[in-house]
Amino acid sequence: MTTPARRARTRVLERASDGSAVTASLLPGGLRVVTESVPGARSATIGVWVGVGSVDETPRLAGASHFLEHLLFKGTRTRTGYEIADAVDAVGGELNAFTSHEYTCYYARILAEQAKLAVDLVCDVVLDAVIAADDVDTERTVILEEIAMRDDDPEDTLADAFASVVFAGHPVAAPVIGSTGTITAMSRSQIAGYYRRRYAPPKMVVAVAGGVEHGDALRWVRAAFRDRLALDPDAAPAAYRTGRGRPRPTGRPLVVTRDTEQAHLTLGVPSGDRNSPERAVLAVLSAALGGGMSSRLFRSIREERGLAYSCYAATAAYADVGALSIYAGCAPDHLGEVAKLIGQELVDVADRGLRPDELTRVQGQLCGSLALALEDSESRMSRIGKSLLVRSEFRTVEEEFAAIRAVTADEVAGLARRLVATPLSAAVVGPYRTPDELPAELRDLVGARS
Repeated sequence: MTTPARRARTRVLERASDGSAVTASLLPGGLRVVTESVPGARSATIGVWVGVGSVDETPRLAGASHFLEHLLFKGTRTRTGYEIADAVDAVGGELNAFTSHEYTCYYARILAEQAKLAVDLVCDVVLDAVIAADDVDTERTVILEEIAMRDDDPEDTLADAFASVVFAGHPVAAPVIGSTGTITAMSRSQIAGYYRRRYAPPKMVVAVAGGVEHGDALRWVRAAFRDRLALDPDAAPAAYRTGRGRPRPTGRPLVVTRDTEQAHLTLGVPSGDRNSPERAVLAVLSAALGGGMSSRLFRSIREERGLAYSCYAATAAYADVGALSIYAGCAPDHLGEVAKLIGQELVDVADRGLRPDELTRVQGQLCGSLALALEDSESRMSRIGKSLLVRSEFRTVEEEFAAIRAVTADEVAGLARRLVATPLSAAVVGPYRTPDELPAELRDLVGARS
């Protein structure tokens, strides 16, 4: 085996006042390596981000990306699944993975002095998985249990139901986990073929954050990938996928019948994608509506009227679509009033915008939350790895702060007006058989904008 002799193209993306630095290199074969070296950090997190997710699947392979996430830990050509787990546990580390619509990430959090071991382990898992037939059958059963667990959790069920209506007609409308039918029918050869076709260096980013130097990480990654970087040395990183169709939100609430004590509601509208120039404005709007105990909906629905225990707003952003959503769980008798209050707050922000003190508070909340979220190596690894894989540009933390602080009340009001003018989508999990059984206030709220 030979190691590619070509030099990596390297650039520093960010330097912070604490002495940390974000550095990115492009290796032969289109592989990207990004590190955030943090002086004095005792831990390190290593992640391999693969630009493969549920949007890449055919209908017959729905759930294949998530299936692979389970299987890759079961064993490689040089390690059994037990040996992989033992190696991490022996040094007090953590090994895990997650799958989304557009990417999969395999990562290990470990002592910085054991970072070389973690790079070797995670890369081995991603690059050299065996995908044995017995393991496929075992994990098939595990995933079917996971689907059953999703179906038993009203909020998880609701999340998939809402995505199916707000993103209808777009690949992200389908659940990442697949369905009972596709997981049951999927063969070992189908999964292995999907793995061989999709897992290639141009679709990968290796991210390392913590007490590790960039040069060391590069050396370890080159050794782990070995001759794979020489197979197509001039390959460029894979372009991120866009133009997969426009959502066609359904104009009627979706009801998932469950014999639950609460009615679980999500209302929302399509919004900008992850590279939208208005993403900071959307973050401020979402936080003002339902981003914490001081948010409008939490105060109106929970604190002042006691109608719900949980009520919050959230955003979802993908390569070419996104959504703003509002969730509330309440007694079925209160669902109509809760829906009406949500509608009123949306209209009020659109008509009047945010008060100066409210805008300042929300900006402080978002900046503080971002800063606190980056207090550990895992969060830092996620920020830099995901950014290189899916964003059109890298933003430093200070640039993120500046974008949030630059948002004006007029911008929030303008975005709210456009979103309110868009037909609302709604999904409900609870003791209802059809949309006609939902409270009139909810049906009117959705129907009035359809």
